[in-house]
Amino acid sequence: MTRPDGPLVLGIETSCDETGVGLVRGTKLLADAVASSVDEHARFGGVVPEVASRAHLEAMLPTLERACLDAGVGLDDVDAVAVTSGPGLIGALLVGVAAAKTLALGLGRPLYGVNHLAAHVAVDQLEHGPLPEPCLALLVSGGHSSLLLVDDVTHAVRPLGATIDDAAGEAFDKVARLLGLPFPGGPHIDAAATGGDRMSIAFPRGLTSGRDMDRHRFDFSFSGLKTAVARWVEARARSGAAVSVPDVAASFQEAVCDVLTRKAVAACQAHGIDHLLIGGGVAANSRLRSLATERAAAAGIAVRVPRPGLCTDNGAMVAALGAELVTRGRIPSALDLPASSSMPVTTVVA
Repeated sequence: MTRPDGPLVLGIETSCDETGVGLVRGTKLLADAVASSVDEHARFGGVVPEVASRAHLEAMLPTLERACLDAGVGLDDVDAVAVTSGPGLIGALLVGVAAAKTLALGLGRPLYGVNHLAAHVAVDQLEHGPLPEPCLALLVSGGHSSLLLVDDVTHAVRPLGATIDDAAGEAFDKVARLLGLPFPGGPHIDAAATGGDRMSIAFPRGLTSGRDMDRHRFDFSFSGLKTAVARWVEARARSGAAVSVPDVAASFQEAVCDVLTRKAVAACQAHGIDHLLIGGGVAANSRLRSLATERAAAAGIAVRVPRPGLCTDNGAMVAALGAELVTRGRIPSALDLPASSSMPVTTVVA
């Protein structure tokens, strides 16, 4: 572990529908191999846990071999093994945790069971260098919409707010289905919105006014927005009026991005933070990136967003956090490491 260029860490990610294996040396990304089962879930309109678990079993060894080949290293070169132990789909998590335990035991290397959300924060340093400490992280995906105060990504992560119902990515999927767009909805809503007028329909902004702001200042709610879109589309259909998919997509997307960026900037200001990091699959959304940059700049806040390929679930983010844990001398996990579908973000290492 005393290599001058940092430890070589293998990371495994299987929390949902992507089987990811990454290899990171210090803060340098060597390989990021991903096998997605999204096409298998598309016909169901969402992720089916049993299908995801079986897909991970089938993809694990080929993805591991591809990562090693891409990095030009062998398993014996690895200094530590990191794996997502939560949160996520329990069956999917168990596949990755079992594989990581096997590798760690067989290679005689330390094992780190890491938090999926903290890994989404850590991955940014592969692209933009060491994380500012403290920083504020806005993590937005199909399962999570969270605001986190990050003093030290390896052990001091404090939640400021989270979704109280549908996560942003989940709302994108549901609205896409309403509009007849394919799964996953995020990229298709983003593409459709480019031809629409984002000010054409005044969809609601949940938890942004009145007493909601007293109780849920930094929390998110997108269930009401999803319902408002459904009612608007149904009303147009009943009246025989045409539904402009680009306008609905653009207006819906604007409502989501408005709330996310408004609350993120407000949280930075409330806590005296001048760096905002955005991660998770929805961080690939073009409007979220542009609006966050615009609003943060007006408030004197720097924004860091990884490239889209590092925003979605991948093994590189797990390896990045694992490498940071090794570098900082954090205690490894035990070999009886559990998988936890509801692992709290305050638990960075299980």
